Amino acid sequence: MSDTAPTARRGIDTCVPQSARVWNYWLGGKDNFAADREIGDRIRAANPHIAEIALAQRAFLVRAVTHLTHAGIRQFLDIGTGLPTADNTHQVAQTLAPESRIVYVDHDPLVLAHARALLTSTANGATDYIDADLTDPESILSQAARTLDFDRPVALILLGVTAHLTDDTQAYAIVRRLVDAVPAGSYLALCDDTNVIHPAPMDDMVRQWNASGENPRVNRTPDLIAGFFHGLELLEPGVVSVTRWRPDTTHIVDVDDFGGVARKP
Repeated sequence: MSDTAPTARRGIDTCVPQSARVWNYWLGGKDNFAADREIGDRIRAANPHIAEIALAQRAFLVRAVTHLTHAGIRQFLDIGTGLPTADNTHQVAQTLAPESRIVYVDHDPLVLAHARALLTSTANGATDYIDADLTDPESILSQAARTLDFDRPVALILLGVTAHLTDDTQAYAIVRRLVDAVPAGSYLALCDDTNVIHPAPMDDMVRQWNASGENPRVNRTPDLIAGFFHGLELLEPGVVSVTRWRPDTTHIVDVDDFGGVARKP
């Protein structure tokens, strides 16, 4: 995408880097601007592991959604979905179970502009997109109810998004509100960045991002990430580097992105 093509779309500030667009850049996508690439290059120069994290998180999404679909889940609420790439939640779930229903949530105007790529669906299933912020769970839940039946199990997908809730108390309360809204038998799949494998580069990444972006972020310890699953039944192997969550390869490289999948009893 050129740096001028989307500027006519209301609400898109191409001069301020946005998390979804920087992530898209690290994944090799084209939906980003000079400001996103500039901060993306600076972070990657200081932390060359960030591209590994981006790819590992996407692979974790695929494995988690695959497992949940095999476990019988047919409804997914994917919050902080980011820009469409390969192996989006609806593609993975509906390939295995065409009747699956998926709702995506993001607040980046460019993600909204590309939402049509997320709204393809099998004839038996459904997809929807909500333009909303994680800090407003009530709006997310009320709008998601247009597509999802909250009397039936739902998989909540929050990958790489809770880092933007920098206050632990607020972050836990928001995720708990979402978990409280879904019935027993639902699942939470969640992961986010840590600083336990490459501490200095990961901390430098946060400093650079917070100095350049308008949506601050924080690294959390694995124990703090585990706190999001309080009261839920964690699936094996628990909260681990996402490359170690039920890997489909024997060549495993730990990354500073930890998470897990848990069932609501």
